[in-house]
Amino acid sequence: MGDNPLTIFQVAGKAMSAQLVRMNTTASNLANAGSIASSEAGAYRTIKPVFRTEYDKATGLATVNVESVVNAGEAPTKRYDPSHPMADKDGNVWESAVDETRELVDMMETARGYQNNVEVMQTAKSLILDTLKLGR
Repeated sequence: MGDNPLTIFQVAGKAMSAQLVRMNTTASNLANAGSIASSEAGAYRTIKPVFRTEYDKATGLATVNVESVVNAGEAPTKRYDPSHPMADKDGNVWESAVDETRELVDMMETARGYQNNVEVMQTAKSLILDTLKLGR
């Protein structure tokens, strides 16, 4: 981290950025649920962000950063469907194994986390303005 201590706005902003990455990966997973490929290597695999906690020694505050986005979850499901246009020479297709229920729960949780950070910023702003009004 830099020499300057983190402000509450920076902490909440970093957390909101991390939640945005999480929301985007969840949306990608849902968009590819049930997608079909002609090979296991070409099949869509669920992706998830990996978070890393960042501590600020100067303030004692902690926030989060996205370290990477990785493949996670089940392997694609092989299904025999020789009539499918994407079937391989053996008549198999691979379907992504996205758990739509889990992804919807993640989406709701992410939206709530994002909203909580918006409220942190609004509360901090309100407290700063109220403090400034005391000086009048």
